[in-house]
Amino acid sequence: MKRLFFRLMTLVLMCAAGALGILAWFAHTPVLLRQSPLDFTIEPGSPMKQVARQLVDAGIDVEPFTLVLLSRMTRQANGIKAGSYEVETGVTPLGLLDKLTRGDVTQAELPLIEGWSFRQIRAALDRHADLRHDSAGLDDAEILRRIGAAASHPEGLFFPDTYLFAKRSSDLDILRRAYRHQQKVLQREWEQRADGLPYKTPYQALIMASLVEKETGQAKDRPLVASVFVNRLRAGMLLQTDPTVIYGLGTEFDGNLRKQHLQNDTPYNTYTRPGLPPTPIAMPGVAALRAALHPPQTDYLYFVARGDGSSAFSRTLDEHNRAVAQYIRKRNP
Repeated sequence: MKRLFFRLMTLVLMCAAGALGILAWFAHTPVLLRQSPLDFTIEPGSPMKQVARQLVDAGIDVEPFTLVLLSRMTRQANGIKAGSYEVETGVTPLGLLDKLTRGDVTQAELPLIEGWSFRQIRAALDRHADLRHDSAGLDDAEILRRIGAAASHPEGLFFPDTYLFAKRSSDLDILRRAYRHQQKVLQREWEQRADGLPYKTPYQALIMASLVEKETGQAKDRPLVASVFVNRLRAGMLLQTDPTVIYGLGTEFDGNLRKQHLQNDTPYNTYTRPGLPPTPIAMPGVAALRAALHPPQTDYLYFVARGDGSSAFSRTLDEHNRAVAQYIRKRNP
């Protein structure tokens, strides 16, 4: 009996050693891919058996049962992270599991550009193929609620930057990150603002920064543009800035700003209404925000675009009229 027992034990150990050898060979043998590089996605909440099936369906020639067994032997079965991944020829099952447990996801990017309106931001989100479009069909108010913003209007609340994200991320996640970034930057810059500014809240500074952003063609002009607007507010003058009028027209604007538009009263028409418009009109960057919060001391009250992206600044209406004659009427005889 003892001899039989030892023979059985030896057989079991040999089988176990053989199984471990096969598993080790499997773990370190490169798998075949349908193409290289190969993109695939692991859905959130997928158990290991479902993960293995998703890999096979994506074009990775791996034996699901053996992969599940390997994941349990290496204690990785419960550490798989959802997301989009990319693998290339030469990847082994063990390397594949390592990638999935590290969450080594592939990243895409989305640039949000200074001066964009929220409508342009939504359009960029909608056309990005690597995003999950959870905001589709939602109105602006519902989007603000979903991202945790207490504001009632979305314009200007998002920080312009290039955002990296794992493929198949929600577009609401991008908006949430951009919103929080803008809030952080705005609070930081507000705390360092110059004294005596004609706005009382960070939101008013954000509005001013959006005007500076839309009226500036060259970076060096931002502080001077801000100084003009600040001087006009202090003097009780109308801001008379065309971008606010255009914003108030919305989708009705056809690219040609006419005199009748300047006379058509809307909440955003700074030719007919004093002070700042009720909300930002675009997404300002940090340079425009700093210009709004640190305008230089000047006596400029007017500026006009030269046509090359720069502006000519004037102290009096006569100077301004001469600049308009020089730069505008020559372009539009």
